[in-house]
Amino acid sequence: MKVSVDFDQCEANGICAGIAPDVFELDDEDMLHVAEGEVAPDQETAVADAVAQCPKAALRLL
Repeated sequence: MKVSVDFDQCEANGICAGIAPDVFELDDEDMLHVAEGEVAPDQETAVADAVAQCPKAALRLL
């Protein structure tokens, strides 16, 4: 599983980073960064929750 971000939709509100901090991170300028590559199996549930709870629907699972 991989996750992608539509940065045109992303508000960088940090909900995803709060749910899955090992995969999503906000920098000091409120830019969202996503871990590269496949989501680790132990993070899949948290990432799926983050995708589902994104208020702008900016996250997708691939």
